[in-house]
Amino acid sequence: MALPDAPPHVRTTGPDCGCGGPLYSGLAALLSTPEPGPAGQRPARVPTGTTVFVGAAVLPVDDAFSEAEALAIRDGRILAVGTEAEVREAAGDDAEVIDRTGSTILPGFIEPHAHLLPTALLDTFVDVGPFSFDTVDEAIAHLRAVAPDTPAGSWIRGRQFDPSLQAGPDELTTEMLDTVSDTVPVVVMNASGHFAYVNSAALAVAGIDRDTPDIDGSPYGRYADGSPNGVLMGQGAILSVMAKNPALADLDILAEARNVADRAARNGVTTICDQGTGFLLGAGDIDLFEALAAAGLPTRVRYSCYDQRGDGFDERGTEPGEGDEFVRATGWKIVSDGSNQGRTGSQREPYLGRDDRGLPYLEPDELLEKARHRASQGWQVIIHANGDRAIDIALDAHEAAVAAAEEAGRPDPRHRIEHCSILHDEQIERIARLGLSPSFLIGHVHFWGKAFRDEIFGPEKAAKLDRTASCSAAGIRWTIHSDEMVTPMEPLRCIHNAVTRELWREPGSVLNADECVSVEAAIRSMTADAAWQCHSDHEIGTLEAGKLADFVVLAEDPRDVDPRDLAGIDVLETWMAGEQRWNSLA
Repeated sequence: MALPDAPPHVRTTGPDCGCGGPLYSGLAALLSTPEPGPAGQRPARVPTGTTVFVGAAVLPVDDAFSEAEALAIRDGRILAVGTEAEVREAAGDDAEVIDRTGSTILPGFIEPHAHLLPTALLDTFVDVGPFSFDTVDEAIAHLRAVAPDTPAGSWIRGRQFDPSLQAGPDELTTEMLDTVSDTVPVVVMNASGHFAYVNSAALAVAGIDRDTPDIDGSPYGRYADGSPNGVLMGQGAILSVMAKNPALADLDILAEARNVADRAARNGVTTICDQGTGFLLGAGDIDLFEALAAAGLPTRVRYSCYDQRGDGFDERGTEPGEGDEFVRATGWKIVSDGSNQGRTGSQREPYLGRDDRGLPYLEPDELLEKARHRASQGWQVIIHANGDRAIDIALDAHEAAVAAAEEAGRPDPRHRIEHCSILHDEQIERIARLGLSPSFLIGHVHFWGKAFRDEIFGPEKAAKLDRTASCSAAGIRWTIHSDEMVTPMEPLRCIHNAVTRELWREPGSVLNADECVSVEAAIRSMTADAAWQCHSDHEIGTLEAGKLADFVVLAEDPRDVDPRDLAGIDVLETWMAGEQRWNSLA
């Protein structure tokens, strides 16, 4: 079949952000997606009766972080939490009793910031990133090993290449990727989303050679003689090659998204907050969420509209809070800069050993006006800001948003700063004064902390990364997240990262121990506070009578294990609306 060009709304010049962006909306032109069906369809809820769980330590994550003896659920909601005698009396004699002696029951984990559909797309690529391979040579060797298994007509596709964490060259060239195959096209995505790398066969299919002009703002890497070296810089260059891959037309994005949600449920996640809905199909992403919910998605979805596709949401008439307990609009997402590890986060001072200070994606006045406008419409404004200069500008925009929300009669918008990576004391004071809520990509500390300290920022600035304890001391509610695709959607690993701040590449070392938090605070950040942050605390996030029966059963009590072992606690069961969505005991 003939593949369409990138649709006209896709920007083909200028920078793109490292957590999605126009690249994915351009790839949407290639995807073959089924009709989602009428919005709001849901599988009929079957009465589940009454079930009592005993023997476990039940942690409701209430204000006192108390412990109960038993939990009862009835027809998808929590009936009672308390002593075993109290709960059994509330449940009645006909209740089913499940003994979970030795385990711990918590509210279902809430992932405050992930990217469901882009992750589904890239999950079909081969993982050659740092979590799988320490060196570039090992990653290329793996691609070479899987090449013979590539179906006829398909490309060899890799993802998550990250030169900041993998020893070897900073980029992949045709000379390197031609060793994988000199006949089958090869494409490898950089983990940041800013770059891709292809072999000579892919360039030939795309018709790119020495005489091909660069796309404005998105050039092709070149050898000294001017011939393309296979490095594609920016989404325009990436799309000019990726759009020639016919295999994407056969991808079932709904099935792949279901796989991502299944994986989340296995890790105890009952709600995914999609922070950038619109990456693939614009406002049509909502239809995909509705279709997934109708098919029985094992997690709930809360979503934020991606500002760069805002016209589509405006035309659709999407409003804050529309939806139901399964799928609901909660925020408006604006991206202000790139990623610090990719050195595109916007900084007050130059990066270590360099002259550049990163790249703001919006002029300050433009960001301020966007934030003010959306807040006046009643939206929770969510601004991606990694560098300290980006955070300065985001705080100015949020100040305007707070005022606009008050004028619009919404005094509790819970505006957010996403990633909020580098924080100075005066910025923390301002966040507290404005009533903002940051969400930290806590894997920055664990996976990239050594690189930030030694190569990107230096020790003094790296110590200002993800200042969770300082925010708590200032009375700020905060959460931690995975930003999957960037790091895996693993709440217990995120909790470990916040509690220990251990460095992945330097076992035993800690990045600024003063910012370590308690296990209770870390758990709260992925349950009660995450629910509050996404305007769902009335229904999920704590174990209270009347709330939805979303909870997770762990093999051990996180308060009792060695903090270094938190990430290794087994998730035994995950329940959503009183139905078991994951069971490792079967």
